[in-house]
Amino acid sequence: MAERVRVAVLLSGRGSNMLALAEHKRRDPERNYDIVLVASNVPAARGLVLAKRLGIKSWAKSHEGMDRAAFDALLDEQLQAHGVELVALAGYMRLLSAGFVTKWEGRILNIHPSLLPLYKGLDTHRRALIAGDSHAGCSVHLVTPDLDSGPVIAQTEVKILLRDDADSLAARVLEEEHRLYPIALDEYCRALREAEAAAPPLGRSEGP
Repeated sequence: MAERVRVAVLLSGRGSNMLALAEHKRRDPERNYDIVLVASNVPAARGLVLAKRLGIKSWAKSHEGMDRAAFDALLDEQLQAHGVELVALAGYMRLLSAGFVTKWEGRILNIHPSLLPLYKGLDTHRRALIAGDSHAGCSVHLVTPDLDSGPVIAQTEVKILLRDDADSLAARVLEEEHRLYPIALDEYCRALREAEAAAPPLGRSEGP
């Protein structure tokens, strides 16, 4: 079996999606990823406590007063030090700098609580309700420099009920996030390893 992809999870809050990724892996150790680092821009984030309980290495530093690119440079140092190959954003409430995203192109995933391309950014559930949509949902997508605009690799719909408000809808969408993200991450890591195996060795050209 191919070596599993080394993943870092970035979070800013309670870490429920990180926990879902970790539990998916715990239930089947043969999944295609290992979470080797949990990093946060909020040192008091509850997700860091969960990471410690799970025995996952963590790193945290407040971004307050720091230039975005300077903070991301420190983050990148930690990713490199832990041999990270792919970054999974899980409630990371800070925009990544364009330079960081470009460096990690094709190696950053995010879970977003809407049916992209609808409702990029914040307050997605209220916006879906105001629009009178029949369904909300969540999307796993590749991160690009433009906010929530990268290619969608997985998506789940959630029916909007007559009694829903933003909070009740958010709770049901979150349940689907916890189901969708681990499966999407596992499949993406499998595809990465398959693509690497199919690529010609460095220094070897194809054709005459």
